[in-house]
Amino acid sequence: MNTFPKKKSSRTNDLLPPISAFQQTSHSIIEGEHPATLSEETLLNDVTLDFGRSSGPGGQHRNRKATACTATHIPSDLSSEATERRRQSENRKMAISRLRRTLAILLRRELDTKTYTISKLWESRRQGDQLPINPKHVEYPAILSETLDVLLACNFDMNQTSSILQISNTQILKIVSGDKAAITWFNDQRKERDLKPLKI
Repeated sequence: MNTFPKKKSSRTNDLLPPISAFQQTSHSIIEGEHPATLSEETLLNDVTLDFGRSSGPGGQHRNRKATACTATHIPSDLSSEATERRRQSENRKMAISRLRRTLAILLRRELDTKTYTISKLWESRRQGDQLPINPKHVEYPAILSETLDVLLACNFDMNQTSSILQISNTQILKIVSGDKAAITWFNDQRKERDLKPLKI
């Protein structure tokens, strides 16, 4: 069972200000299976979906119907939203996808580097010292979360991380760089440890 740090929700039912204004930028430590790796059915057991009218440009059709979707992971109170599509179903899909990425970046598992073994998903996708994956692929958040978990466990030592994940340093950076928020978090963590930021 996953356990999450208890915290007071910063969201309100008011229309002011938007959810993005409350989005946390620092990670939280969790136990158990990472939610970014769960099947959609299992993940949605811990997610609320809120629908409302989109604001801003997009035409009368978009604003007339409740097409905007906000997906909130209840245990962590992390949220992602999608408003740009005209169909509610499309915004729902995008909001859940974005939520997976948010969870992958801002929730960290504590790992023991001496006993940790790579996941079955990781092993199935690895090709020698490479793990090619498109950031738009449905499995990218799971791969990203595992990468960031191991990086944190190794205190951002790239060589140690590479040894555990069995891929090259360059490949690790490619995975992390697939998401702007992920590479920002990565380099912020390195800066806190007096390490130089890395770029592809």
